Amino acid sequence: MARQRPDGERPVVLLTGASTGLGLVIARQLLARDRYRLILTARRESLGRFAASGIHESRHVHLRPLDVTLPAEREAVVAEADAHWGGVDVLVNNAGVAYRAVVEHVRDDERFAQLDINFLSPMELARLCLPSMREKRAGRILNVSSVGGMMAMPTMSIYSASKFALEGATEALWYEVRPWNIHVSLVEPGFINSSSFQNVRFTELAKEARDRPDVPYAAHYHFMGFFIERVMQRVKATPERVARKVLKTMERRRPPLRVSATLDATAFSLLRRLLPRRLYHWLLYRNLPNVRSWGPPR
Repeated sequence: MARQRPDGERPVVLLTGASTGLGLVIARQLLARDRYRLILTARRESLGRFAASGIHESRHVHLRPLDVTLPAEREAVVAEADAHWGGVDVLVNNAGVAYRAVVEHVRDDERFAQLDINFLSPMELARLCLPSMREKRAGRILNVSSVGGMMAMPTMSIYSASKFALEGATEALWYEVRPWNIHVSLVEPGFINSSSFQNVRFTELAKEARDRPDVPYAAHYHFMGFFIERVMQRVKATPERVARKVLKTMERRRPPLRVSATLDATAFSLLRRLLPRRLYHWLLYRNLPNVRSWGPPR
């Protein structure tokens, strides 16, 4: 996809969640390449972060408000790309959020909110971009998934549910659009050395329960929270490395469906494929942090 369009114009890349975190790093690396027309999106209240990061509109860079959960904003961004730039050539669905809670502490509205951001909205954006890609008989769709899309951790059930759903739909899409030379990929990062763990959202019941030692799931929240924070501060994978994986996948002539973006993602993928399922789950359970202290006193 580094090649120019047949008409000589730069390919058009639509990137969601581009004003912060991994999205901002991807945006900077795309800008440094200077061979794409970019539609960088963020929630309306976050657009000011672009200027603070030294990113401004230009002939080849459009900054647009996009709350991926709002149909009108999704439609407006894609319609503008179709009208003025001949459609989106590369869709990078990066925007996402993670909720933390045990299953018993999740209500329906919170479950739907998690699915909306991480699954429903990315697939709707793909649906909107596909007609122009099919017409051109070319295109790329990259969905930023997670290790959480192939394995689940306690206190992260609805996050994994949203990523499992994203992975299943993306796999189906991979088959569906191949006849039009449209390539679909899932980029699966594991733990990244960043402060993103501080942005994790807790459900209302989880907020009430996480700091109360008398709650049955108190140990789950305490030890898993400490474990995730410690791992994310120690791993060598950085947002810059993961962003390079995203761009490398985007620019490959024949990108694979699934790309492990960190070493731990590769390791978990191998474990899941090579170990008998019963042994796999037993091994992961036994290695949960202080798992013997979870639940009722022994």
